[in-house]
Amino acid sequence: MSLNEHQRKYLRTRAHKLKPVVALGDKGITPALRDELDATLEHHELIKLKVRAGDREARDAAIRELCDSAGAELISRVGNVATLYRPRRRKPGIVLPGSGTG
Repeated sequence: MSLNEHQRKYLRTRAHKLKPVVALGDKGITPALRDELDATLEHHELIKLKVRAGDREARDAAIRELCDSAGAELISRVGNVATLYRPRRRKPGIVLPGSGTG
């Protein structure tokens, strides 16, 4: 999935009011966390993920790994909160500007 800057800005604007719905805690990346992330993205498409990891490099690595495994796009990261986007596999709900589907 490749998003242009206009689409990223649109998603950042939509995500501004969201609260984190998935949290990566002390246990790290587990199969249960991956399943929860996948189900949450399938339902909401645009989510915030709270990452409680030691340092910036560990947070970035965890976010990259979760994005790769879920097929999600990192929209933004501020501190320990990342915004992720992945359109639903069936009937996407968010219509991106310039996508030609709206």
